[in-house]
Amino acid sequence: EIVENLIVRDNSPSIPEAIERLFNDIANINRDSMAEIQDAQVEEMAVNLWNWAVTKRVGSVISEEQKAKLRHVACKLVCMCEVSTASEDAIRRQILMNMKTGKGWVDVGNAMMADGFFQAAMVGLEQLYCKLMQRASTEADITLQKSAMERDLFKVVSYQAEAAIALGDFQRASSCSLRCKDMLIRLPKMVTTSSSRKNHYYFIQSYDIGKMDKNTVGPEMLAKVLRLLATAYLDWNDREYCDKALHAVNLANKEHLNPAGIFLKMKILLKSETANEELHEAVMEILHLDMSLDFCLNVAKLLMDHEREFVGFDLMKIICERFKSSEDIGKALLLHIDMLLQRKEELLAKEKIEEIIIGHRRGRKLKPELVSCFHNILWQKAARSFEVQNYAEALNWYHYSLRFYAIDKTDLDLAKLQRNMASCYLHLKQLDKARASVREAERHDPTNIFTQFYIFKIAVLEQNSTRALRAINTLEKLITGVVPKENALRVDKDSPVTLLSLIAQFALENGQQIVARKTLEYLAQYSEDPQQVLSALNLGTVRKHSLFFRKKEMDRLLACLNKAVLKIAHSFHDENSTEDSTVNEAQWFRKIAWNLAVQCDKDPVTMREFFILSYKLSRFCPSDQVILIAQKTCLLMAAAVDLEQGRKASTTSEQTQLLNRALEEINECKHIWNILKETGNFSGDPCETLLLLYEFEVKAKMNDPLLDSFLESLWELPHLESKTFETIALLAVEKPAHYPSIALKALNRALLLYKKKQSIDAVKYSKCVRNLINLLVPDGVPSTELCPPEEIWGYFEDALSFISHTEDYPESETLWLMVKSWNIGIYMYGGKKYVSAEKWCDLSLHFLDHLGSLKRNYETQMNTLYGELVEALSKSKGSSEKSWNKAS
Repeated sequence: EIVENLIVRDNSPSIPEAIERLFNDIANINRDSMAEIQDAQVEEMAVNLWNWAVTKRVGSVISEEQKAKLRHVACKLVCMCEVSTASEDAIRRQILMNMKTGKGWVDVGNAMMADGFFQAAMVGLEQLYCKLMQRASTEADITLQKSAMERDLFKVVSYQAEAAIALGDFQRASSCSLRCKDMLIRLPKMVTTSSSRKNHYYFIQSYDIGKMDKNTVGPEMLAKVLRLLATAYLDWNDREYCDKALHAVNLANKEHLNPAGIFLKMKILLKSETANEELHEAVMEILHLDMSLDFCLNVAKLLMDHEREFVGFDLMKIICERFKSSEDIGKALLLHIDMLLQRKEELLAKEKIEEIIIGHRRGRKLKPELVSCFHNILWQKAARSFEVQNYAEALNWYHYSLRFYAIDKTDLDLAKLQRNMASCYLHLKQLDKARASVREAERHDPTNIFTQFYIFKIAVLEQNSTRALRAINTLEKLITGVVPKENALRVDKDSPVTLLSLIAQFALENGQQIVARKTLEYLAQYSEDPQQVLSALNLGTVRKHSLFFRKKEMDRLLACLNKAVLKIAHSFHDENSTEDSTVNEAQWFRKIAWNLAVQCDKDPVTMREFFILSYKLSRFCPSDQVILIAQKTCLLMAAAVDLEQGRKASTTSEQTQLLNRALEEINECKHIWNILKETGNFSGDPCETLLLLYEFEVKAKMNDPLLDSFLESLWELPHLESKTFETIALLAVEKPAHYPSIALKALNRALLLYKKKQSIDAVKYSKCVRNLINLLVPDGVPSTELCPPEEIWGYFEDALSFISHTEDYPESETLWLMVKSWNIGIYMYGGKKYVSAEKWCDLSLHFLDHLGSLKRNYETQMNTLYGELVEALSKSKGSSEKSWNKAS
């Protein structure tokens, strides 16, 4: 059951766990414990497991060690089957599996585990040999069977030698190596088989191999062995052994010159960090030997891979010149171009590209298999330029591809090329050229989903809703398979669905709500992603003519986005979902919530809900500056709405709840603001001031005992402006708050800041004066509890002094001060404070003197009233004196 499930779950994250379970269980399983399963079933299960691990090579899903464990399990299962009755093929399969399993363990560093499998392979070879000898009929047949057996035997013994060295058993390794040497002499063709492995045991026998009897072993055979010895030395990655490797390969080339020996010599020279001059000499030797073009190109690639550009490029120039008449010269030219581009030698690369295009036009055509390679080089370079946003340069490389196609007209996805060019033009805001490229793409491949995507983008940018909708309808038909096309490219259904999501977002961003709504309808219909469906169903209610949504629709949208928050939160803890896709979804929903909040300016409560949702979704996004600014704004807006609703609350409990919620948002916003300030200069941002005002309002209205300590730090802040202090003053006395002393202090600070400015704004100053005097003289009655009468008189005198020194003081405010001071005088008169009454009324006449056009309206009346007041004051004083004398 574990094996069957493992094979079915091709890329499941539970694969490693299943492999471990199999490996641990196999040690406790024997044939008796699986008696109910027939040999054929066990063998079939083992072979399926082996093929899955080895043939499919599931890539990065399992490691080499896990692959070795799977081979181990499969091999053990096969070996449980009845050997005595096994066929020759079954025994051969067991031998092969034991060899491969043992070698797998050696390769992952577990030679101890490998030894048992090599022993089992040897036993299998003996059994197979017996069977073969029993049915062999002729001497020739026996010789043939022995030869085949010795090849397998050589492999096993060489593997045992490698395992012995890994285990430090050099005596056994030497014994195996001697046995291998004898076999090599008898069967020289086996050298090719062994040359692909790292045969470290040759170190032990290197001198013996070098001294083999030349009468018995020919020069070709000796050269092969010497090359093996040189390769083994090279694998030790040491300077001393590099010299020995070079000596060995020189001997090999002297015995029998072979391309493999020459190439190996180049590898050794590069590994030993030989100087460029010596490398150049070695290259010249190669060229004198008239090696093939492919061999020379491989040497050039080897040089470039080892960052020997000087020698490599020099060799490429010689190759291109020497083989210029060859029909395969295209290989050299393309490799030369690729090398130049990798080293950023773009001007030289472009010269070679021009050479190929001109040569192709004049009849020196590239072979068909090289044409696609040429286009691939150009497109890869264009893609790299596109990635770094160098769209003009990307177009240059695409134009080379287009020019070549104009000559060749084969082996090119022209529609894709035109789409890529259209994308570059769009980024460069060259709409006409983009339109022309898309038109060509449509002509060659009208039913490609990406062709329709670019048709849509251009239509939206041109505000052509009709054409945009037509592209979306075509895309919908592609999804459902309505559009017939022979040999059409089969696309995963997720591709157009993902594209629909991008289309909807692009349409919304460009004000095409009708187009977006249609796209979202299709998205809801075809997407298998619940979040996409949820967003499409609800966001599809957008109407271009609607200023804001109906209440029912808004509730649905809020429900949708709340579910999205929960689903995205779940995705972050889901092993099956990728981080990038989850972040992208969060970004999508965050923007949608933001846009909906902005549209709800007429409904602040709903607006707040969308801002809070946008904030919650933004927390799943990387905390870059853009996200931090968005979070700050969302919380500021939410807090502002909660404070406003708190002012309107009908009950104390409701108000308290709203103020507490606002305070939570303020504190969170303060945290984000502190992080944001570290990312750049935000000196012009009012966030900090707003947070201070919001927090003060909450603390004042909730009668917070820590209000005074909060204000102590606030008064000392250097960056606050007069307007801020005026706002604090208003909030300090806004019900249910009642802190007139705080209001007075704040207004005093505001006036002081106004006076410190080089150019005083008389209008703003006058309003601040009015607020302060209204605070001190509510309803025309001086508040002696808040401030002594002398200080109130001082504020009026300061105002009069200011008015006498400026012409910009609003006349209406001067008139207000005149009336206010007169009314105080009358109030004093009513309280029989005659001296104070006369003083205040006299002050009122001084304000009268500073009126402009309004002075004529009030002068006569005020002077008459003042005369009557003075006369009344004289009588009152006289009467008071008589009464006092009489009393005396």
